[in-house]
Amino acid sequence: MRFRLDRFAARQRIASRFRGFGDRTFFVASWHHSECTLDDVPAALAVSGLAKRYGAVEALSGVSLEVGESELVGLLGPNGAGKSTLVKIACGLVRPTTGRAEVCGVRAGSREARSAMGYLAELFRFPGWMSADELLQLHQRLAGSEGGERERSELLELVGLLDARARTVEAMSKGMQQRLGIAQALVGSPRLLLLDEPTSALDPVGRRTVRTLLEELKRRGVSVLLNSHLLSEIELVCDRVVILLGGKVVAAGTPAELARPRGVEIETNGGARTYADASRDDIPRLIAELVQDGQSVYGARVLTSTLEEVYVEAVGGETS
Repeated sequence: MRFRLDRFAARQRIASRFRGFGDRTFFVASWHHSECTLDDVPAALAVSGLAKRYGAVEALSGVSLEVGESELVGLLGPNGAGKSTLVKIACGLVRPTTGRAEVCGVRAGSREARSAMGYLAELFRFPGWMSADELLQLHQRLAGSEGGERERSELLELVGLLDARARTVEAMSKGMQQRLGIAQALVGSPRLLLLDEPTSALDPVGRRTVRTLLEELKRRGVSVLLNSHLLSEIELVCDRVVILLGGKVVAAGTPAELARPRGVEIETNGGARTYADASRDDIPRLIAELVQDGQSVYGARVLTSTLEEVYVEAVGGETS
């Protein structure tokens, strides 16, 4: 464990020296360069055999998952599936009954782990009389960040609030408050960001803004565990998806891996035709047959199940 802590501390010292470049892309790329002398970077979040019992209630039952470097993972499941318990253990607010959770290679809940992560709760509340700049200054003191005014300006610019730094929280729209919440979670340059329903109360434009922000964070090397019930958002932005039910992982993989084939649809001058048993390899033959029959073909696509359909199948129709 001491060896891991030394490695983590060394990386933190190196990171602080490169922050002068503003964009963390240079630092992250250096970690992945083939000639880099640093050891392999541990997963931002690694959970192994995690179980948590509250008396007779088993909130988690042997959950294992990882959030890799610069990876955005969606965490899905109905209420009571164990999502909140998992996040609380990662934050160090709850201790597991058995199993292990690590943040950046160190035990979840330790001082080093807490300094490597940021968190935004679903029902967060900031003092309405505080300005955006004052709020970030408060969280810098709480996090022990020495980034000062420069860090605050960079974070506000990142979330599109630099021109609103003097505006009070109560004068902000819900979307602006959501973006400010993400900015405070990024104080201290954490490697792991835990977000609980960051787009649930936003309109389509607000959701798109947050989605673009998440993509930028990923580009900068920040790993994200995103807990959300908006499956369409998860499908658009996440690299992988983990579905929990009854404290267990019931499905995991990329959206493409979880999708089920549903045949082929071909658009012709006579309308769209669906071939339920066909696959991608059958498309050339089907088009040739249609053309031979005098049909004009305008397009063809392979049909797959949506993430919503995969989710409903995985949880057996259980509602949140």
